[in-house]
Amino acid sequence: MNADCFGGIGYFFPQIFGVGYDTVSHILNEELSFQLLACLIFVKILALIFTLGSAAVATMLALFLAYMNTRTNIPFKFLFGIVSIIPMMIPHILFAVSWVLLLNPSNGILNRLLMDVFGLEKALLNIYTLPGMILVEGLLDLPIAYLILAPAMSAFDVSLEESSKVCGASTVRTLVRVTLPVLRPAILASVILVIVRSLASFAVPSIIGMPGRKYVLATHIYRTIATGFAADYGKAAAIGMSALAASIVLIYLYRYLTAEGGKYVTVTSRGFKPALIDLKGYTYPMFAIVGLLSFVLIVLPVVVLFYTSMLPYVMPPGARAFGSMSWKNWIDVLKDPISLLALKNSLFLGLVGATLGVTLSIFVSYVIVKLRTVASGVLESLSFLSFSFPGIVIGVGFMWFFVRTPLYATIWALLIGYIATYLPYGIRPISSAFVQIHSHLEESARVSGASPFYTMRRIVIPLLIPGIISGWILMSTMFVRELTLSVVLSRPGTEVLAVQILRFAEDGLWGRLSALGIIMIFFSSTLVVTATLIGRKLTKMGIVGN
Repeated sequence: MNADCFGGIGYFFPQIFGVGYDTVSHILNEELSFQLLACLIFVKILALIFTLGSAAVATMLALFLAYMNTRTNIPFKFLFGIVSIIPMMIPHILFAVSWVLLLNPSNGILNRLLMDVFGLEKALLNIYTLPGMILVEGLLDLPIAYLILAPAMSAFDVSLEESSKVCGASTVRTLVRVTLPVLRPAILASVILVIVRSLASFAVPSIIGMPGRKYVLATHIYRTIATGFAADYGKAAAIGMSALAASIVLIYLYRYLTAEGGKYVTVTSRGFKPALIDLKGYTYPMFAIVGLLSFVLIVLPVVVLFYTSMLPYVMPPGARAFGSMSWKNWIDVLKDPISLLALKNSLFLGLVGATLGVTLSIFVSYVIVKLRTVASGVLESLSFLSFSFPGIVIGVGFMWFFVRTPLYATIWALLIGYIATYLPYGIRPISSAFVQIHSHLEESARVSGASPFYTMRRIVIPLLIPGIISGWILMSTMFVRELTLSVVLSRPGTEVLAVQILRFAEDGLWGRLSALGIIMIFFSSTLVVTATLIGRKLTKMGIVGN
């Protein structure tokens, strides 16, 4: 079937991003045939299964991990809690590539190993399928679901379950009638937010879906603007409106559900008894399961990438593989001018972009938290609107704007696009820090004769250091790994690491891709560690310059 018929979903939103009725009519005329209409329905169903399946996998795994880490006596809970959110630090494209290297049907490491051990003639597993896409996307979105479910799970009053059991209810009935209903807002919020993120996902559909001819919205838009004789930005913008409409509705529903959390309060002034469930004989089996899941999430992707980076081509572990290992791929990457330029651009965007973004976030957060006017409420809503926009759609919108300006095809276009897209990641932690600073501190400083700028520099900013560092870390890691916006805005001379990795994947250069991916993870981790150490030092000093 022709996946290009997928363009029909967004035809009801003309005059947006510069899309006129002529463009919409042109797209409609392309789908008059029964074949294209049937294809359109098929791809819509495919996208629906992908998003719902990913949400189900992420939420179920997050429920299991949150329950183990907050409600049971499993060993090393603190470590597993950290492991559950570390995948946010691994670029999604590298995580997807590591699974391709393991399970692709032609030369996947695990497939070749199973074929050699069991004498199979063909690969047993194939990652280039819809279940493969769902599995990898679900694992990638697991941290988002965990961060929503874990706090709700830890605040759950176990006396409610005990009361149910005293009344004669079984464990399963208690789970169905008491535990899950109380956690309903958090579970639904997790599902909705993961659906929004998977709807906007590009890394997994491009790396795993496109080779298997499984197209979703993001990859179809990418094909529309990146292939053929001329990019059709009007058609791409029209197509993207369906995802935008769906995302806005889902985000609104998410905020409504989280706002209704008071109906499900279990911690009140009448007493709260946090208690751990003794797993008894199941403690170590559950520990093994959680440990295996943590290995799959963290260790496996990095190990597979490093192993592949040392080989001339992908092969299963063995004497031949270890004898073929060398640093050739690393040397080729470090001598490749485009890879070095991509590294330079990504570091520039990560350092400068995150610094500018956090600076802007401070002023926006101050207006939102301290002024509390109608305008500040509108500003808060606008600042979080980008969560509703799939990255590829935002990229098309910026492309329409920049193509008529001198900023087109420059690093500054990427910088502006990154900051505008990921500003909420800086605003959220800084706003939380601002809320904790009482206005009496600022009033006392002004009564003592301090100017507003001096008050901000010597009193407010030092108290904001934890929030500023958290916002900077979030924004810098997002900027270094950014792909969906970059594939639209990046042009020759403005390549970034994620785009260069995608090019290596398209060319089948897995060794170079893995080497560049390890370098990418190293620099991302270095930025995070350095910022954390600086933040701790500044917090202890209690000052920010003189």
